[in-house]
Amino acid sequence: MEFSHLTDPLHSIVFCLRRQCQSFLGLKFTILAILFIMFSHAVAYDPLDPAGNVTIKWDVMSWTADGYVAAVTINNFQLYRHIGAPGWTLGWGWAKKEVIWSMVGAQTTEQGDCSKFKGNIPHCCKRVPTVVDLLPGVPYNQQFTNCCKGGVVSSWGQDPLGAVSAFQVSVGLAGTSNKTVKLPKNFTLLGPGPGYTCGPAKVVPSTVFLTTDRRRKTQALSKLFYLEIFLLAILVTWNVTCTYSQFLASKNPSCCVSFSSFYNETITPCPSCACGCQNRKKNCIMSNSKQAHQKGINTPKKDNSPLLQCTHHMCPIRVHWHVKLNYRDYWRVKIAITNFNYRMNYTQWTLVAQHPNLNNVTQVFSFDYKPLVPYQSINDTGMFYGMKFYNDLIMEAGPQGNVQSEVLLQKNKDTFTFKQGWAFPRKVYFNGDECMLPPPDTYPFLPSSAIANPVTCFTMAASLFLLILSIC
Repeated sequence: MEFSHLTDPLHSIVFCLRRQCQSFLGLKFTILAILFIMFSHAVAYDPLDPAGNVTIKWDVMSWTADGYVAAVTINNFQLYRHIGAPGWTLGWGWAKKEVIWSMVGAQTTEQGDCSKFKGNIPHCCKRVPTVVDLLPGVPYNQQFTNCCKGGVVSSWGQDPLGAVSAFQVSVGLAGTSNKTVKLPKNFTLLGPGPGYTCGPAKVVPSTVFLTTDRRRKTQALSKLFYLEIFLLAILVTWNVTCTYSQFLASKNPSCCVSFSSFYNETITPCPSCACGCQNRKKNCIMSNSKQAHQKGINTPKKDNSPLLQCTHHMCPIRVHWHVKLNYRDYWRVKIAITNFNYRMNYTQWTLVAQHPNLNNVTQVFSFDYKPLVPYQSINDTGMFYGMKFYNDLIMEAGPQGNVQSEVLLQKNKDTFTFKQGWAFPRKVYFNGDECMLPPPDTYPFLPSSAIANPVTCFTMAASLFLLILSIC
């Protein structure tokens, strides 16, 4: 045997590649390239929102004595992932020795060492400033367009007008021309926790602005510089693109899903330890304990650490999908979202479900609904979210910590069935993070007369036997 001397599996693979698999080298390199792309970028790629990202735009609006004034805009182009409380935190590193003289609509968390300035003291002298949004209700002279929302930014699919946040910054020691201005680097975005990875700043065409009366257009500063041979246009506007990775945000899921149906008494619970049970003794309390009713138990911590109700799944959020009724031409589903976190109110929440019958949604009760069509040929994904001032806030764990809705769907007789778990969703996302579903073999099954309920068959046989005895 040609391979009998190759006892090491690795050596066998190498030998095969050299001697027997030369015709597949192109395929091998293709597969390696695909795997490299997957492991390098797939963590920041969402198949249900392939174009979703947060774009930071930096527009130089005017020059100052030693620098410039810029408008910084944060646009959330994610369809169903918003930036919730306590809001975004933006950071970057200066390319030179720039300082921030003043800010409008935002502030840095630290001033840094400004001891070398004797007269006018800058707002921040740190080489790596950290910026946060201002809270609502600040004086008008500190406000800027689309600022002062506590860093909360809506998702693009839920509220496009609320999916933007902005502030103004006056930068010093930066130079007063396009030749001397350097792009900041190493941008970071917390929204509010980890999960976002930002690319480098890239020069883009200047942004066009409308005046308050919307009758005049202006744009960020740009200049033309004549070189010896050709004309070079340097624009003072750049973009930074940040993408989200659930894996970077948390090692464990943040939600789970349970199932039930009208045709089976079995309730399929969330998987045990679906969101991790490592710190079960430290960060959970029983719902019937006195500690759950202590004063201040609902006060959030600075590190945003949760305090959960002790459950077998240990998830902050549970989504329950119940197949409720079956009509001739329609079927009805009940969806319930329960909050088990004592320290978190979920504002502007979103729930995304993937199911083949969502292309025939007839009516949604108590929730707002919007179909998501990331690919033109597939319409099986939809986004549910709360109605403003009604149920767009899921309260902390307790009696008020849940919201419910029902969905009426029209049957497609060519595909509709209750068999093999077809009625349950393929994927569920809450606030942009994918929830853990139960194993498929635990789904509520459609009962059959011979297997699903043997007790009933035995009862019928015994009744028949007694009837024969009574006749005889």
